[in-house]
Amino acid sequence: MADSENRVLEFYSGIGGLHAALNRSAVCGQVIQAFDWDQSACQVYKAFHKCDIVQKTDISTLSASYLASFEATVWLMSPSCQPYTVLNPLAKGAADPRAKSFIHLIENVLPELVTLRKHPKFLLVENVAGFETSTTRKNLLQTLTALGYSCLELLLTPLQYGIPNSRLRYYLLAKIKPLSFLHTGDDGGRVWRHIPGQGEDWSDPRLQSDLDTMSNIKPLHDFLDMAMPEDTAHQLSIPEKVLEKWGRLFDIVTPFQRRTCCFTRGYTKLVERAGSILQMNEELNVSNHPQAVKILQPLALRYFSPTELLRIFGFNSPRGDGPASWPADSEAEYRWPDGISLKTRYKLIGNSVNVLVVTRLIDYLFLG
Repeated sequence: MADSENRVLEFYSGIGGLHAALNRSAVCGQVIQAFDWDQSACQVYKAFHKCDIVQKTDISTLSASYLASFEATVWLMSPSCQPYTVLNPLAKGAADPRAKSFIHLIENVLPELVTLRKHPKFLLVENVAGFETSTTRKNLLQTLTALGYSCLELLLTPLQYGIPNSRLRYYLLAKIKPLSFLHTGDDGGRVWRHIPGQGEDWSDPRLQSDLDTMSNIKPLHDFLDMAMPEDTAHQLSIPEKVLEKWGRLFDIVTPFQRRTCCFTRGYTKLVERAGSILQMNEELNVSNHPQAVKILQPLALRYFSPTELLRIFGFNSPRGDGPASWPADSEAEYRWPDGISLKTRYKLIGNSVNVLVVTRLIDYLFLG
């Protein structure tokens, strides 16, 4: 099959990270329809990709006959992670209503499409680390194998690709047999910690100082806004009452460090495990100070801006040398449209995929 024939459906499209990854990849394909339930996500998607292909819909209502009409050869999917995240002690997995639509696609729609000979030849699924222990994942593998797909599972983080963000994610790649995955040898059944044939298994350094010496990871400075209007800077500053109550729980990083913790949809609203805080005053170090809370104010702490997070999530290019798949000039950058609140921007980017990591996976998916 020639690359020009690749017709792509994007499920749980959000702000279009999967679409951006496809565009950055070496694969010649076109997203012909995208589906998401969130109205704001659809609005940003249209602005980012300058097209009207995203449909606001309940994915659990999509039928095989409807999807067959698109004659898609590729499915890209990033279903809700809330049913599977380790951050939610009450996560219900397949029993969570938010898992319903993905289970519907895999267990109801896909088998019918195979019967109709209208099934995709390639699939990519992204979800939170923890999905790999779920019953949904077990049933997903069983269904895909029974339908004649070869499957490969991975756990990858942007740190492996030079981005200073620890965001471990589960990925499943599938392609219809007799197509197979290169460089897997006899280990096809394992959950890979690197893309086969591209380096070695990743192991997160335990200390920040270890990461700071890894020159292949770009410093945060390269991802920050060069100039910031005063009103924007004020919006991003940490309120004093938040400093007093929660300051000791912050994950504080400086511009020349090479790590941030995972940014979630609750960034700026939650403190623990929602994302790092940026320290603009690098001359002070209060990490072990007995009165750290009282002297946090002089650190000039602030939240990362939504535009900076677009760079960290691989939508836009950092300063300096970067992968060729990133846009080379500011005219090609994704820009937040007017009318989307700061809170909504954080929610949408926190729900997104890392574009650079998915780009590498799409390229690998089509090898062989």
